[in-house]
Order: sequence, then structure tokens, then C-alpha cells
Amino acid sequence: MRVTAVTVVTCLLFAQSCAAVTGKGGKPNVLFFVVDDLRPALGCYGYQNVVTPNIDQLAARGIKFNNAFVQQAVCGPSRTSFLTGRRPDTTHLYDFYSYWRTAAGNFTTLPQHFKESGYFTVSVGKVFHPGIASNFSDDAPYSWSVQAYHPPTQKYKRKKVCPGPDGQLHENVVCPVDVKSQPLGSLPDIQSADYAVQFLQNVSAHSQAANQTQPFFLAVGFHKPHIPFKYPKEFQDLYPLSTIHLAPDPTIPLALPTIAWDPFTDIREREDVQALNISFPYGPVPKQFQLMMRQGYYAATTYTDSQVGRVLAELDQQGLAANTVVVLVGDHDFSTCPELCCCLCSDRMVTWRAPGVGQVQQL
Repeated sequence: MRVTAVTVVTCLLFAQSCAAVTGKGGKPNVLFFVVDDLRPALGCYGYQNVVTPNIDQLAARGIKFNNAFVQQAVCGPSRTSFLTGRRPDTTHLYDFYSYWRTAAGNFTTLPQHFKESGYFTVSVGKVFHPGIASNFSDDAPYSWSVQAYHPPTQKYKRKKVCPGPDGQLHENVVCPVDVKSQPLGSLPDIQSADYAVQFLQNVSAHSQAANQTQPFFLAVGFHKPHIPFKYPKEFQDLYPLSTIHLAPDPTIPLALPTIAWDPFTDIREREDVQALNISFPYGPVPKQFQLMMRQGYYAATTYTDSQVGRVLAELDQQGLAANTVVVLVGDHDFSTCPELCCCLCSDRMVTWRAPGVGQVQQL
């Protein structure tokens, strides 16, 4: 049986609410991770070559959905779908260019429901798709108790910050970096994790000082492993190119309809890809660059896992884990198409599958 990301979230939250009724902690807190373009290429899903100890531990202690699918393999409509509980054929939103409250219906969102139920709701990083898809406000004031936080370094996403072999900086798709040399000396997901950690520290301190028991719904959205693969370069060391393998069947099916192929135009805009002079629309992509793409995706995934681990460790450190349900989902898969180029807006099944794991402490 297939389940959707909406089902994953609903089941876990229902389970925790039942636990709270019989438990001693009152209303449970919720820590909700949303990871951009995360496919189930994780240790807990059988990918032993991918280093994801924190997500693996979360899955081992909780619930892992093996057959979870999103409603569309595009960030905006997928997030609108699982955050409103409506399928795209109800919202009629299939891209990034419309706000559901004005284009589809005044639907209550998941964080809005918690907010209206007495929760303090906080958005960190990419939770709703930014821009017009969430009314340029992350659905404020409906969904969040305070203004959504977006890491300042995200504005450098399309800047020339990737060191090249020529000693110059470029805008590349594969972009391992020295974090200290980056603008503001950080990266977006590091800043988002910093903000989430600080929030948990403040919640704990405030609760102890004022006996404040208002529960929280903390949503943390990490940008990686979405392109560009910009991550601390030490994570690349975990994946030597000599250990990376090409896709088992890198050829394009002979009967593939043209409309079913994504020519990866967004990736073609990057300087390292432009230098390859790949023919349009089918390639081929040089095998060495295929390996580098796979290496970059795995390294970016491990980098994100490390940030998930930082937030989970702080949750435990502040004594909040026992009364907090933790959910982690991907907004859709990241398809490495034949010849290893990335097709996000694809109708291939691989792009619709996403990980779904969660932990309910009191059950």
C-alpha cells in the first residue's frame, strides 16, 4: 500500500495525541523536519554506503514508512499539498506561481491547526515554498506565531562562491566549500540549525523560569540536498570517487516520449555544467561528471543529516525529547535520470517517493 506524506504526518501526530491523553506530559511538542529533494537514499532505507546516522537512529527508535509518496515531484505544490492536506487535483496548483488561499481555497494548514489549538508555532528555513506560493510571507499570520526565519546566507544561492581549479570563484552545481571562506562565514542549513537550537534553549530556559507549559510546533526546513550541492568540503571526504558507481542503466529508453524527459535546464545554467558543452536535450553527460554528481548528492545528504542531529541533540539536552513527537519527511525525491542528470519535475515514480520517519516517545 502506498501512503502520502500527508498520511505520514497525520498518523504520527494522531499517535502522539493519543499518548498525551494517557501520559503525564500534557500536550506534546512537535518537531517537524522537512528536507528539500531528499530521496530515501539513507542508511535506514538500505543504502549502507550513505552516511546518515542521525536519521537512521530516529528511524530505529520510531516509525519508518517504506512506501511513502508525495503528490507531485515539485517543491511548491508538494509542500502546499501536505501542509494543507489537499491533493493538487483539489488545489489545482502544479507550480510555484499561485497562493492556495487566493487561487484554490482558504484551507487550514497543519501549523495553523496547531496554532489555533494553543501551540506556539515557529517556521525555520524552507517549510512552505517561499515567494508567491506562500504569499511572500510563509502564510503569515495564519500559520505562525512569529515571523518565519530564513537564513541570511540563502541569498548567495546563485552567487559565484564555489572555488574552481583555476583559482577563481564560480556558480557551480557541485560546490564543496570551506565554510569559513563563505559569505557571512556560514551556510543556510547551518544557520537554520543554529536558530532551531537557540529556540529550544530559550524554550527550556523560559519554561523553567516561568513555569510556562505552552507546547510548541517547531518546523525546520533544510535546503540540502537540493542543488547546488554546496556543503562543507569535509563531507566529500566520506565519498571518494573511487567508491561511487554509475547508475545501473544510464541509457535513455528508446520509446521514451519527449514530454516525459526533463532536459535539466536549471542545472545547465551552472558554470561547471556549461563547461561540459552537453548537447540538448538528451546529453550524454560525461561519466566523470556523473560520478561527481552522485558524490555531491550523497555528501549533501550527510551534511543535512548532521544538522538534523544537532537539533535532535539539543532537544534531548534541554529535557524536551520525552514530550516531543519528531517527524521527518522529504518534499519529493531527487531523480538521477539516465546519465545521472537531475530531473525534479518528472513523472517517473522515483521522483514521487520520499522518506518518512518519526518518533513518538510515549508509546
